[in-house]
Amino acid sequence: MAQCTAPSRGHRTASGAANCPACSSRGRSSYRSAYSYTSPRPSYGGGGGGSSYSSSSGGSGGSRRTRTGRSVSYTPTEWRTVEPFTEKASEQAQAHPERRDLFLCHAWPDREGSAKELHAHLKSNGASVWFSEEDLPLGSLMIREIDKGLRNSRVGIVLVTPALLKSINDEGVAEKELAVLLSTRRVIPVLHGVGFNDLNDVSPMLASHAGLSTTESSLDVVAAKVAAAAAALAD
Repeated sequence: MAQCTAPSRGHRTASGAANCPACSSRGRSSYRSAYSYTSPRPSYGGGGGGSSYSSSSGGSGGSRRTRTGRSVSYTPTEWRTVEPFTEKASEQAQAHPERRDLFLCHAWPDREGSAKELHAHLKSNGASVWFSEEDLPLGSLMIREIDKGLRNSRVGIVLVTPALLKSINDEGVAEKELAVLLSTRRVIPVLHGVGFNDLNDVSPMLASHAGLSTTESSLDVVAAKVAAAAAALAD
């Protein structure tokens, strides 16, 4: 058996240990054990029509399918935005399976335009959405129904448009919805027709939440990415 040279030569340096016939191989083995690491490959799945997620380590984005079977891919930046949102919603789905996937917060002037279009895209991709134009009964008290919709939805989407920025400045209904959503930490902005700098000038708190933008994607594509993330949260 090889004899350790520590008593006569010492092991105070890396070369001393490396030249020791008894310790060199053990040192290399322990070094590999302590410092070599293989990043795990995450895999998430859920019900609701075969939704799935796959991602590789190393900073790549992810991919999912909506409940209708549409496949969408996320850039690394988009996935960093969506992942915390899906985790919050997943907790909500387990605790409150009866709630809808999403609450759509929008400015009143957008109800017949971009908000209606976004709502249609979300629904066509299988997401359940609370939307004022469909969920406010005639003759009901608007604030009370909005409060109920917020309470019975897992995650909020804020459609950020020029009209919404004006509503926030004017402290309108959308501004009140936004205040509630921000307090829950379950909100994702969808910017449409405005930039993050525009949003930051009006609501730094909302701008601090990472979001998605239609600057380089259509509203349909962004809606599919939100709906696909929500699909993995179904029971």
